[in-house]
Amino acid sequence: MNLVEWLQNLMTNFGASWVMWLMIFLSVISVAIMLERGWFYWSLRDDIGVLAQKLRDHLRKGDAEGAQKTMEASPSAEAAVVVAGLMEADRGAKAADEAMQGAMALQRMKLERRLAFLGTLGNNAPFIGLFGTVIGVVQAFEKLGKQTTSIATQSAVAAPQEVMAAIAEALVATAVGLLIAIPAVAMYNYYQRLSKSILANTDALSHVLLSYLVAPPAPERSTSKSNKSDSNDKVKAERGGAKDEA
Repeated sequence: MNLVEWLQNLMTNFGASWVMWLMIFLSVISVAIMLERGWFYWSLRDDIGVLAQKLRDHLRKGDAEGAQKTMEASPSAEAAVVVAGLMEADRGAKAADEAMQGAMALQRMKLERRLAFLGTLGNNAPFIGLFGTVIGVVQAFEKLGKQTTSIATQSAVAAPQEVMAAIAEALVATAVGLLIAIPAVAMYNYYQRLSKSILANTDALSHVLLSYLVAPPAPERSTSKSNKSDSNDKVKAERGGAKDEA
C-alpha cells in the first residue's frame, strides 16, 4: 500500500463527521467570545466629550484631586489612562506622559483580548469546511469505484445518484464553514474598529491633561504681567518728574 492509498483509507475510515463536530465546537467558542467582548465594550461606554469638559474645568481651577475623582468615577478606558497621568502629575509632564503611555498599553491589551481567535477562525473556517468537503468527495468516489462489473447495469442509475447525494452532503461542510467565518470576520472588524476609536479618544483625553501640565502656571503669568505694568508706571512717573523739573 502506497502513501496515497493509506491516506485515502484514513480519510474514508474516519469520514467527515469529525470535521463537522470540530466546526460546531469552534462556533460555540466564537459566539461566546462575541458576547463576552460585546458586554465588555458596553461596560466601558461613557460620554467622552462631557468627561473631557469636566477634566478641563477641574484643571483650570487647579483642582487636581477633583479631576482624579471625576476620572475614577468613570468606567471608561480613557478615564483609566488619565488617572494614571494624574497620579504622576506632581512629578511633571514627562512623568505623567510616560505613565499614561504605560496605562494605554495595558488598556490596549484588554481591548484586543481574544480578538485574535475571531480573526483566525474567520480566516480558516472556510478551509476547515473545505477539508470536510474533500473527505466527503473522496468517500463518494470510492463508493463509485467499488461497483462491481456484475451489477454494472443494475447500478448504472443508482451509483451516480449515490455519488451525487454523498457530494451534496459533503458540501454542507463548506457551507457550515462559511456560516461560521462570516460572523467571526464581521465582529472581528467591528471590535477592532471600536478598539481603535477608544484608543484615539484616550490619546485625545490624555493630551488635555498634558496641555495643562506643560503650560506655565496662571499665577506666574499674572504676576509677571503686574510686575511689568508696575515697571511701566515707574518709568512713566520718572519721565513726568523730569518734564516738571524742566
